[in-house]
Amino acid sequence: MLSGSYGIALAALLLAADPPLAAAHATLTPRATVGGRERVSINVGWRFQRFTSNPDSLSYNTLKSWILPSGNDFIKSSGSKKTRPTGTQPGANLNFTQASFNDASWEVVNVPHDWAIKGPFNAPGVSGAMGRLPSNGVGWYRRVVSLSAEDAGKTIFLDVDGAMSYAAVWLNGNLVGGWPFGYASFRLDLTPYVKTGADNILAIRLENPLDNSRWYPGAGIYRNVWLVKSNPVHVAQYGTFVTTPTVSSSSATVSLTVDIENKGTSSHVVDVVTEIRPQDESGVQGSVVATLSKASAAVAAGGKAVVSASATVANPKLWGPKPNQTPNLYVAITRLSVNGQVVDTYETPFGIRTVTYDKDTGISVNGQRIRIQGTCNHHDLGSLGAAFNYRAQERQFQMLQEMGNNALRTAHNPPAPEFLELADKMGLVVLDEIFDCWKKSKTKNDFSLIFDDWHEPDLRLFIRRDRNNPSIIAWSFGNEIPEQGGASGGTIGAELRGIVRDEDPTRQTTAGMNSASPDQAMAAQLDIIGLNYNGEGIGVSMSSSWPGFRSKFPNKMLWSSETSSCLSSRGTYFFPVTSGMAAVVSSSSGGGQDPIGLRVSAYDLYSDWWASGSPDKVFFLQDKHPYVAGEFVWTGWDYLGEPTPFNDKARSSYFGIIDLAGFKKDRFYLYQARWAPNVRMAHILPHWTWPDRVGQVTPVHVYSSADEAELYVNGKSAGRLKRGASSWRFRWDSVVYQPGDLKVITYKNGQEWATDTKRTVGNAAKLVLSADRSNIKGDGLDLSFITAAVVDVNGDTVPRASNSITFSITGPGLISTTDNGDPADFTVFSSLTRKAFSGLALAIIRSNVGAVDNLTISAASSGLTGASVTVRAS
Repeated sequence: MLSGSYGIALAALLLAADPPLAAAHATLTPRATVGGRERVSINVGWRFQRFTSNPDSLSYNTLKSWILPSGNDFIKSSGSKKTRPTGTQPGANLNFTQASFNDASWEVVNVPHDWAIKGPFNAPGVSGAMGRLPSNGVGWYRRVVSLSAEDAGKTIFLDVDGAMSYAAVWLNGNLVGGWPFGYASFRLDLTPYVKTGADNILAIRLENPLDNSRWYPGAGIYRNVWLVKSNPVHVAQYGTFVTTPTVSSSSATVSLTVDIENKGTSSHVVDVVTEIRPQDESGVQGSVVATLSKASAAVAAGGKAVVSASATVANPKLWGPKPNQTPNLYVAITRLSVNGQVVDTYETPFGIRTVTYDKDTGISVNGQRIRIQGTCNHHDLGSLGAAFNYRAQERQFQMLQEMGNNALRTAHNPPAPEFLELADKMGLVVLDEIFDCWKKSKTKNDFSLIFDDWHEPDLRLFIRRDRNNPSIIAWSFGNEIPEQGGASGGTIGAELRGIVRDEDPTRQTTAGMNSASPDQAMAAQLDIIGLNYNGEGIGVSMSSSWPGFRSKFPNKMLWSSETSSCLSSRGTYFFPVTSGMAAVVSSSSGGGQDPIGLRVSAYDLYSDWWASGSPDKVFFLQDKHPYVAGEFVWTGWDYLGEPTPFNDKARSSYFGIIDLAGFKKDRFYLYQARWAPNVRMAHILPHWTWPDRVGQVTPVHVYSSADEAELYVNGKSAGRLKRGASSWRFRWDSVVYQPGDLKVITYKNGQEWATDTKRTVGNAAKLVLSADRSNIKGDGLDLSFITAAVVDVNGDTVPRASNSITFSITGPGLISTTDNGDPADFTVFSSLTRKAFSGLALAIIRSNVGAVDNLTISAASSGLTGASVTVRAS
């Protein structure tokens, strides 16, 4: 995690699927206290109510003047800071903000919580682009916060890692402040309004209008919430910045700036000492390897000060991306002292590494070139919705790394802090992004409405929160911005770039341009030229924009910030198959889609007209321009919303290399062949169970990094092919289907490399269950992902099976959600009954809090033999 991660990892964040608690007045546990600072999770025990019409006569417009001052710490010019109004506060007399209000009828929830994910689908007024789930409305959260008498004299902060959206916060009936941007991790000072030695009523109002996003935004307090107690003199929010200006194998200079804040009524001379320790991926710290020179500052009452110091770390263990480097981490432990007494301790995890940007070779980390093999990913976690879960995010990263993915683009918003913590630990590089629009809107109620007031505090907050993460290699301040074609793209771009460079001069900036021309003013403001689709040709075009940008900006690094947008439904195939390298999806013959069943062919050759097409086409054109630093594919995983090409009918995307449930599409193996060429792999598609296609041409394709491949159809060779340049696909397009089997033998450097087989499968006979992990933590947070496969008597998955499966669980745990990866399935995710899609379905399970026992998950389906699997919670 970023600066502000103190000591132990806290685990009080429970999914909204938790069973109701006995009371909403939960105590403040667990906690971590380190040298004058206490950070307490307050995720448990909230009361919640959603309203589809406004219940309180409040709005952002009525609250705005009271909320704007919340951003003052992230506005540089003192003349631009906002003054808190005087007089009667909005909501001061509202029943929801009062201790006297009886919220017993409200739902008991724990955060992270996404109120929309429980459905139902087809919510009134919510488009397919936004996932057809009820994310709109006003949501109120209430909680009792009990403070002891010992907290008197402390400064008390509320830290909210993410609340969607237009958050406004009251404590004991007082409007404290708020933050409108739903992806911001913001802090409010509760101190003037707290009652120590008593209960305090914390109330948070959120409001999500219709048409506020181009994708599924989620709704609610969907990330972690913390109470931070500190002495009046303390390190400010995100108040440290670690840099490593010189790095070699024998030594590294570590420099640190510390922002000190004094919320007290007396001035103080503050001494600052920082020690550096190695820290493993579990957070365990080693012995001190360096101590920074002591720095001191006089900090006036109500004032701030900045100090700097540096030290040399001998023989540093460098942070670098996998698989060729090791993501070693350190932690800087900063202690503030007044009159010899430690008043605050602040921990900053970081990594020692170098990043260079080159017009010819792209990104290098620690002197090693890193070809960007990345994916773009939205922030939802499939059937779990936007509510953050550590294990679900970790699973996504693990599967992407298995494919050879080494880079992530946080499309198109700041991620959860733990997203970056995982990237740091797992050795992934990150393009960290903010803003899908500036002043010009893309949807009716998007960020453009508040850009003028909030772009500076949101951008500075974003950079300060994330800049100590070694995984981040660049900042993006925009995606497909409507202003990109005009003069304002240059003026606004220059302002945003200036803010980024002011907060972090060590990394370069970029943005994703889709209507891109080298002569546009915005392009000149980017350190790295980022193109969405244009570099690899739009649609079936083989015309690249890269040479024009290379000529205009010969000294800038270039990369593809968004590529491909290939479409597919896992395990479904349509005929005839296009003979080309890529095709625009359509309902015509050979167009690759079924507009009735809402499916897209998984031959991985089809995309919409505005995209750059199949992976094959992208690979070919990138290799034609080797100075391009790499790509971020749209997308690694399917996500809720944007169901192109069925925007008017489906509810989640078809873009993912992995489907919404976490099942690999065929495309996974095409990328693995290119991105992880040392993996011995051959993958045949399609399946070979086609009773309605006997005697008809049914093309067979194979993905592999091998040099040659020979296909056998029912034991007879269909030919031995050599792999083409910049291609990882072998095609036998004239194969005629007959029941039986396929086998491919691949060769590399004349030696057998890998094989694969497909055979005609019989009727569905039974279910088989498997767990991604058979042991989980009994903390109510950890998850096991249970796959149900519909198989024949031989145990082969029936590729077109759609049997209805009912899941159940015995033992101290529950089934959080089910899914199958079908973008057109409108069964609510909480349903325990789910149809298989292309033979598979998924159940996500977790234990009750404190469980130490076996959990037995069972699956049943009419006419099939059932199955069970056991997961141990401990």
